[in-house]
Amino acid sequence: MNRFLLRRFGGALFVLVALTVVVYAIFYVAPGNVAQIACGPRCSPAQVAQLSDKLHLGDPVYVQYAHFVQGIFAGRDYSGGTGTIHCGAPCLGISYQGDQQVTQLILAKLPATASLIVGAFVLWMLLGVGTGLLSVWRRGRPTERILTALTLAGMSTPVFVIGLLLIIVFCSTLQWLPFPDYVPFTQDPAEWGWNLLLPWVSLAVISAAPYARMTRASMLETLADDHVRTFRAYGVSERSLVWRHALRGALAPIIALAALDVGMMFGGAVLTESLFGIPGVGRQLVEAVKTVDLPVVVGLVLVTGFFVVLANAVADVLHAMADRRVVLS
Repeated sequence: MNRFLLRRFGGALFVLVALTVVVYAIFYVAPGNVAQIACGPRCSPAQVAQLSDKLHLGDPVYVQYAHFVQGIFAGRDYSGGTGTIHCGAPCLGISYQGDQQVTQLILAKLPATASLIVGAFVLWMLLGVGTGLLSVWRRGRPTERILTALTLAGMSTPVFVIGLLLIIVFCSTLQWLPFPDYVPFTQDPAEWGWNLLLPWVSLAVISAAPYARMTRASMLETLADDHVRTFRAYGVSERSLVWRHALRGALAPIIALAALDVGMMFGGAVLTESLFGIPGVGRQLVEAVKTVDLPVVVGLVLVTGFFVVLANAVADVLHAMADRRVVLS
């Protein structure tokens, strides 16, 4: 097991290093004159040259990348107009808009996104796996066809449509819930959960559909295996077959899909955050793209990639715990 863990997390570290190389090349090398992009079209050549000197863009590319990696692990200094700006580790750069550290900007937005993802993740796992399990349990009956239709509807409906319908029905028409207004958990836990209920449901409905289909398909495949047919011939109850064998066989693909979804949601929940006014990293990414704030874009891409890689590494470990044969492979 120790060798398996070293292998998996060593591979994760290699992927993270490769990610920094690719992201740096795409956003800092490929665009050409980064100083002109950062300064804007109205800057004079003297201002562009001053900014280029501040960002050390005159150094060779490999030296610039070395400074970039040094900032992540040890911090780095930036020369400003009135002196030197120190960016502590992990330093992802200085924002072009306001000279703020990118790490601090992301950390300020991360709790809101984490609140959205964690709550929605619990809901979509319960809803998705529960729906798939129920459709297998009631296979061949009208209940299965109804659940299949609902699953297809959930996959084909955009999240902003679901969100708008929930707001209209529960906030405007029935007035059961207040219009969502994000409140930090540390400020008021009850209001935090109450205001995030509709965003959680909106994101969970569209995210649960793939889990329902995957759970159903994996469990039906397991129920068709020879050893399950043998258990059935020996008189093992259908409930035991579904819970002890079919569901366990469906865990591996569910874990892999969950790891990918959770990681991607840290940068992909843009529509949900924009619709419900959640000040998360998704909205921050949109604003950074609008203003061509490259350090913020790079920082958010790296943070999202970090969570994707970390989630997949954890998923590999959980998969190995669920199926010990993975450790021996």
